[in-house]
Amino acid sequence: MNKHIEKAIKMIRDNAARYERAERYHNGDHDLAFATEKFENTFGTLFREFALNLCPVIIDAVRDKLRVTGFAVEDSGPFDGLRAETRGLWSRDRMATRSSEVHKEALKCGNAYVIVWPDERGNAGFHANRASQIAVEYASDSGASMDWAAKMWIDADKRMRLNLLYPDRIERYISRTKAGPAPEASEMTEFADSSPSVIPNPYGAVPVFHFANNADIGQSGRSELDAAMPVQDGLNKSVLDMLVAMEFCAFRQRWAAGIEIDYDPDGKPIGPFNAGIEHLWIAGNPQAKFGDFEAAQLDQFLKVKDSFRIDIASVTGTPLHYFLQNNAGLPSGEALKKSETRFVAKIRDRQESFGRVWADAMAFALRIEGKPDVRLITEWEDPAPTSEREFLENILLKRRIGLPVEQALIEAGYGIADVEALLEPRSAEAGGRAN
Repeated sequence: MNKHIEKAIKMIRDNAARYERAERYHNGDHDLAFATEKFENTFGTLFREFALNLCPVIIDAVRDKLRVTGFAVEDSGPFDGLRAETRGLWSRDRMATRSSEVHKEALKCGNAYVIVWPDERGNAGFHANRASQIAVEYASDSGASMDWAAKMWIDADKRMRLNLLYPDRIERYISRTKAGPAPEASEMTEFADSSPSVIPNPYGAVPVFHFANNADIGQSGRSELDAAMPVQDGLNKSVLDMLVAMEFCAFRQRWAAGIEIDYDPDGKPIGPFNAGIEHLWIAGNPQAKFGDFEAAQLDQFLKVKDSFRIDIASVTGTPLHYFLQNNAGLPSGEALKKSETRFVAKIRDRQESFGRVWADAMAFALRIEGKPDVRLITEWEDPAPTSEREFLENILLKRRIGLPVEQALIEAGYGIADVEALLEPRSAEAGGRAN
């Protein structure tokens, strides 16, 4: 029995809890906190489905700005038509959509994986995988090269499947019986259907590509929700408290003094009055007094709730206006752009780390397609694009420091023929004055 089977199952089992928690919080299934056991028994059922869920905002804010636009050669490539080749591979597997799903998984769970492998016709394909299905082992000396990887899943017959992927082969296993949460290594046996249990890997590298979010050196990735989940619990608690106050404390409670009280056979006092718009309270004692207590003030609850929004924005680096229902009172223009400086820096960091993985995956796909090895660079959509007005104003500033008119028009997006047509009358006028 391969010794990596037991290790792979243990790694996948150990990671399951943190992946499951991140999934739950993203989907709004939160751990509601109550002040006392009595409070939980009273209101736990009432608010079981409740959550003011801000976790998707944290993930979507980053994912929406991670758009792959293409690939370029890191240095002079050995063949032409690279952009057409990579564009064809990218569009064939609808990777514009699938890449967004990979980014979401990496941001949410901390890790995501793509397996690149040829299909029945020999065409390279990108296969996105859930973080909970994959385990990877890196070389201990560098932490950069992958020694082996494992993928575990349940097939249509409810049996556990396990593939071990090496630089030179892929070993396939299956559980002897229907799968539980995770089988023991002794329950796995070699699997062969129309293909043998061991498939050669002629490409010399593990075909698994690991997207690790915000990872330290030699460590697994971390979810964008790690720092936000405790604050999310506090936010839910503050809103629950406000809802309870609205239910039980917002009504102005009445009181009466100097009246005679009757008691039931058990010795418990009987309320002398029924509150209601159709009821009149009358007392026989002319010294009786009536009044009411102030209703609970909910403004403080709203302030606490909003403070948790600020805390989530702070610990995740997400701009505060992403969490607000409207932008009233927020700065605009240059001030708003400066407020997003930290967020944009985080986006560029994710582009750098994810871009290296996409470039390696695309280079591996080209190798499967029979193309020469190349070092690629992933190109991204600008996370902080300038407006057309800002763009043109920058060109005008360059003109003031000496940029030629022809170059300024080219930078503004005009073609060579258009520039020549625009400058021809000016050249003719200048020539006439010279004569």
